[in-house]
Amino acid sequence: MQDETLTTRQKTGLLIEDIRSRLLSMRRSDGMWEGFLSSSAISTSVSVFALSLIDRDKYSALISNGIKWLESTMKPDGSWGDSPESPSNMTATLLSYTALYHTGHVPAVTKEHILNTLGWDTEQKLIDGISAYYGKDLTFSVPILTMCALAGVLSSWKSITPFPFELATLPQSTFRFLNLPVVSYAIPALIAIGILQNRKRRTLMRPFRELFTAKAMRVLTRLQPDDGGFLEAAPLTAFVSMCLAEGGFRDHQVTRSCARFLEETVREDGSWPIDTNLTGWVTSLAAKALGSDLEDRQQLADIICRNATTHVHPFTGAAAGGWGWSNLSGSVPDGDDTSGALVALHVLTDGKYRPEIGAGIEWLIGLQNNDGGMPTFCKGWGRLPFDRSTPDITAHAILAMSLWNDSLPDEIKRRCSRSLDRMIRWMEKEQGGDGNWNPLWFGDQDAPDEHNLVYGAATLADYLMSSGNERARRLAERSIRYLLESQNPDGGWGGQAGVESKVTLTARAIGALSFCKSQSEEQISRGIDYLYALFEENRLYRREPIGLYFSRLWYSEDLYNLTFMLTALKRL
Repeated sequence: MQDETLTTRQKTGLLIEDIRSRLLSMRRSDGMWEGFLSSSAISTSVSVFALSLIDRDKYSALISNGIKWLESTMKPDGSWGDSPESPSNMTATLLSYTALYHTGHVPAVTKEHILNTLGWDTEQKLIDGISAYYGKDLTFSVPILTMCALAGVLSSWKSITPFPFELATLPQSTFRFLNLPVVSYAIPALIAIGILQNRKRRTLMRPFRELFTAKAMRVLTRLQPDDGGFLEAAPLTAFVSMCLAEGGFRDHQVTRSCARFLEETVREDGSWPIDTNLTGWVTSLAAKALGSDLEDRQQLADIICRNATTHVHPFTGAAAGGWGWSNLSGSVPDGDDTSGALVALHVLTDGKYRPEIGAGIEWLIGLQNNDGGMPTFCKGWGRLPFDRSTPDITAHAILAMSLWNDSLPDEIKRRCSRSLDRMIRWMEKEQGGDGNWNPLWFGDQDAPDEHNLVYGAATLADYLMSSGNERARRLAERSIRYLLESQNPDGGWGGQAGVESKVTLTARAIGALSFCKSQSEEQISRGIDYLYALFEENRLYRREPIGLYFSRLWYSEDLYNLTFMLTALKRL
């Protein structure tokens, strides 16, 4: 029973004390935070399948444990969600079914679900269902169908769109002009799947395309990180290695390195997470949340600076100076993590300039699209979501660049000011009339369309109001109005009005509303009441899959609710 005698201020103080203690206790010995990503049915199924094709005998224990984990997390109707906390979806169910089919462990209820619930009573309906779900973006649909073909779930390769692997042998600078069917991060899959397809399909062009195989494999070898994991992600690494194993490259160094990565990243329960970790990202979030509570702020700033890239990245061709989501070799610098690191450094150093700041600002300027907005990974690709300009990443860059603008050397400062003006003009054109924004990297699996408009409005309002830029603040005002109108009767916020309240989203909303406490005091108080009631019921730190990985795969991260709540509550 919630203690009604406590004031909102007292509840806020008690929450801050507990969250701060928890967050500090989760820090690693090297000074960073790692958090915990939810285990993934998709990662586990493709990893099990890849290892069974590479060397079934050598990896028999890993395969067996992975199958047991899939069986233990199957829902009563024979389906799976992306994470154990997620509702069933087509992709997780099909890939888990395919892995079990290949190893001879398919439960009858899963067969019934595939046939009846999804309506895939023929191979063509399966192909059409996957193709319709992913649309023009072939980054994930073609790998899924390829795994189905390798397992025998599909009997023919003819209906799977061929990947033009030979294009990967052209200079990397030309990729954005080639109209590739995958996003920038998926070049390894383009190569491995394309080579396998060419060897499986009997076409007139097959001998000619085969001439490019050796060069494409050299490119793939060059792209592979030291630890073997492409993007630090089990799904991409597994898709690449299963195709190489069946395409005649089972003993190739790329395949062996992929297998080593999968072997080293499996969890004790037999599962794999969607990515190794988000160490860089959650460390930036923790630094921002804790701020003056950290006694070693300068040392943490040094650690973050050391994690900036120091060379042109082989994966995307990104210049040096940016930050990725992790300090591991398979991570790739991107717009969101670079902005996050720059904001964290401003908190940790009290705005004291150092060369890594200038390099990071210049990296962001170089990433900016011609339309003025910021993409995630690569400038100018533009066709698919992760390379198009997106509001949340643009607003984050506005915050990072605004915080540092006055401290920059004159030449960088002039370029930064021009870049800021272009970003804000893009944002002004993009904002919807009701003030909401649909974020790229976060969703709400309970919303009818899975869109997390509350996260978009709250995060952008937070970034834009914090920037101190008057034009940016005016953009945020409509987002604030949207948040005021979207609070649920229980005092929390879901991804949209009327959608089940979430801790992470309530924290984000409170943080944004704290910029206008005079007009939102009642809403903030009700939000604190919602969080405190969960605290008393020991449900405040429950896992909430609101994160969206590549291709809209759901995940939870244990540090999201801690860092989001602490940042918002301390601001109050």
